[in-house]
Parts: sequence; structure tokens; C-alpha cells
Amino acid sequence: MDTAGRGGTKSVVVPGVAAPSTVACVRSLGRRGIRTIVVSSDETTPAFVSKYCDETVRAPSPHEDLVAYKDVLCSLARRPDVEAIVPVREPDIYVLSKYRDEFAEYVRTPWPTFETLSRTQDRVRLFDAAEMAGVAAPETTLFTTTPDTEREWIVKPRYTILGDEYLEEYAPERCVAPPSTQYLESNPARSTEDVRSEMEHVPLVQEYVSTTEEYGFFALYDEGEPVATFQHRQRRGYSYAGGPSAFRESVDIPALEEAGLALLDELEWHGLAMVEFLRDDETGEFKLMEVNPRFWSSLPFSVQAGADFPYYYWLLANGMRDRIDHSYQPGIGGHLLRGELLYLHSVLTDDIDLVEKPTMSEALLDIGRSLVDQPRFDYLSRDDPHPFVRDFVNTLSAIRQ
Repeated sequence: MDTAGRGGTKSVVVPGVAAPSTVACVRSLGRRGIRTIVVSSDETTPAFVSKYCDETVRAPSPHEDLVAYKDVLCSLARRPDVEAIVPVREPDIYVLSKYRDEFAEYVRTPWPTFETLSRTQDRVRLFDAAEMAGVAAPETTLFTTTPDTEREWIVKPRYTILGDEYLEEYAPERCVAPPSTQYLESNPARSTEDVRSEMEHVPLVQEYVSTTEEYGFFALYDEGEPVATFQHRQRRGYSYAGGPSAFRESVDIPALEEAGLALLDELEWHGLAMVEFLRDDETGEFKLMEVNPRFWSSLPFSVQAGADFPYYYWLLANGMRDRIDHSYQPGIGGHLLRGELLYLHSVLTDDIDLVEKPTMSEALLDIGRSLVDQPRFDYLSRDDPHPFVRDFVNTLSAIRQ
């Protein structure tokens, strides 16, 4: 791999993951002549084959040895050409924030202190912050007893990442992604102990909000002040019940901005954040679901809509906040084609009691129309086709397994 680069010596370190966010960062910054260094334990990560990837570095998976992963990032931060490190998943922001002082010796740190981060990764503290900020949220409590069976509930992990800062029995090297959100039936068959054992900690039980209106509020903050924002509405997720975004459209809703800013202001935020909301069908309120304190998987669409957050992040990380000129185009849509296939698979195979399932013909018609009307794609690019091919091959391999 060429280490001279197209744009001199300035480099950025981007963790390589399966989500499209890595490729979005590499394309955005690489097109501006900034050298991109992709770090991953997985040689099949799509960003490795991007034409805008200047250097590849193999590192231990943070889920196998978090401290060793941190050491690799620190060794890259020490290089004189490296001027920024980008967080694209929970282990990235966890390790950058936990060891913030180490990284601060070599690069700027446009991410929160660990005390601030923990108010988002610990959802008990997050919903406390929402209450203080006057932001609506579903009824949420620790899952220590079976909730009212006359109402509908979901169970979700208390923590968005399981590590030694949150669970005292964990060693510093250990880092685990908690299980996904689960739907409780009106007469749950499993005990609270069963769920606790499966999730390895006491999870949360949360009132189920019956709505198909999922929204994201995205922001980059500088020491408590917003410098760029963006909004989208999710039209389809990986599952017909929701989940990560397969198709979404850009929106500009004052009430959504008000709720997102109120929460991040309360947190005195610094760095990147995606705030997820559901819009209550009955009240019209935006109800908080969670905060992702790093780049989000639908990042390519944000960039396509005009909100170039990777470049904004680079400018902030290099002391050039005054050059951030943020705007975006509402009313356009974009797809993750793999996500659309997963959506169809969920319609074909899943049965989720709390969510009405569309027919396969309805699902196919909706996807077909949106592909024609809004032909924007997270991976697919004429300018840089290889990441799409790599992601497609990875998806086929996963299905065969």
C-alpha cells in the first residue's frame, strides 16, 4: 500500500468495521487528499479494498483484547503524520474515552470524557439525563421483577457495551457487545433470572412504543456547543420491527432538533452523537430510545444529503472549527442494499407479536418504488466499486454459514 499518500503527510485513523460508516469516512476524507489508515482485525472489511484507503493495519479485535487494541491505536497516534482518530463503534469510543489522557499526548481528542460517555452508555443514567432535560422517554426501569402483564414491554441491555468500567467482574482486556433488544409477550415464559443470565447483567425493561416512526438526530459538538446537525427518518430497518437503517430520508423537524439539542446540552456533550427517537402516534412526542456516541452506520447517507460529518470531524480535530460550513438537503432518501435484503428476510421468516408484519408483496413493492425514486446507496459507487463487492461477498458468506 502506498504510504506517501495523495495529500502529503496528514493522516487519519479509521477502524475498519462491517458497517458502512468506515467506508463513508475513507471516501469523504480520501477525496480531500487526507491519508486514510484503516485498522481492523478482519481482512474482509470492505474499507480495505476502497481506492481511498492508503494504508491498512491489522489489530486485535477489541472484543478479544481491548487493551491490545488500545495499544495499536496509541502506537498509530504517536506517528507524526496522524492527526485524528475516528470512533465508529462502541468499543472505539469506549477505549478512546477511557484512555483519553494517553491519546491526548499525541492527537486532539474530539470525544467526551469517560464520565460524560458513561451517561450515554449506561441507559439508566441516560434516561435520568433525559428527564432533567425535559425530553420525553418511555417508562423504563431495571428488570428486577416481571412488569405489568396488561401492558406491552421490551427488554434491552442497560449498557451499550459490557466492560470493566461497568461490570466489576470484567478484566480491562474484556469487552463484550450485549445481546439485542427483546420483545416480551404478555405472559413472559422466562424469569428475570433467565434474562439476566443471558445478558450477563441486570437489563432494563421498557414500555413498548407502538409506532413505525423512527428518527435520528445527529450532531457534532465542541465542548457543549453544537457545530453541525442533521436529521433523518427511518423508513425501513433490517427487520420489519425496526433495527438498523435499511432505507431512510432526510428531514428537518424543529421539534426533533429541540429534543436532540436539549439532551446533548444537558450532557454537556463533546464530539459525535446520534440520538434515536420514536415519535409517539398518540401524542406526537419524540421519545428517546438511545444515544450512539460515535459515527452511525447510515453515515454515507448523511454525507450524500450534504452533511459531511467525517470532514467536519476532521476540521474540529485539527482546530479548524471556523471552517465547518454545515447544511443538508431535506426530502431525499438512501439505501443500504444489504439491509433491504435483511428486511425481506425478516418479512419472510420472523414473527414478532408486537409488530404488524407486511405481506411479502407489499414489502417488495415498497422497496422497488423507493429504489427507483431514491437511487442512493451506502456502498454502491461507480467511483469506488470494490467495497460494495466485498460487502456483497461477505453477506453471501454469512448466509451460507
